[in-house]
Amino acid sequence: MAKSPEEALITMVQNLKNTTGKSLEEWLAVTKTFGFEKHGQIVKQLKTEHSLTHGYANLIAHKTLQSDAASISENTDLTDSQYTGDKAGLRPIFDELKRRINQFGDDVEWAPKKAYVSLRRRKQFALIQPSTKTRVDVGINLKDTDPTERLEASGSFNAMCSHRVRVTDLEQVDDQLIDWLKQAYDLAG
Repeated sequence: MAKSPEEALITMVQNLKNTTGKSLEEWLAVTKTFGFEKHGQIVKQLKTEHSLTHGYANLIAHKTLQSDAASISENTDLTDSQYTGDKAGLRPIFDELKRRINQFGDDVEWAPKKAYVSLRRRKQFALIQPSTKTRVDVGINLKDTDPTERLEASGSFNAMCSHRVRVTDLEQVDDQLIDWLKQAYDLAG
């Protein structure tokens, strides 16, 4: 049976010392010496200089920056904080995506992070990120699907997704985008 994201995190933290030789606290001491403020910088350094897998490097980077949901105050709604200030006008796009995606089934898990919301079934199938003040990026896991002009290869956007769709207008939350998300949801089951 698949573990919840919280259970998977606990298991990773418990296995960290046996797998890597250092506990989470020891890795946090290492990453503090890097002086990096960006998640990707920390992940890259851990992978290249310390030969960590992406999963462990990602975990340690989130804990270093306190950007994972568990590290942020329970009083903070991570999704609400993503759609404030310059990005407040993008909230209707997120809300419509959420409304449509929730129709896939009652097993869609919404896992807000500091900068995006991860969508999971048994594994992550998509993510929604307000990337600029005028654009929401929808990352979609559709491996073995050729990119198109609209369903572009994710590139450096997010290593956890194979594709990205840039959404700048509520009308772009259309049947085509929802079909791609539904395909990814089905594959994650």
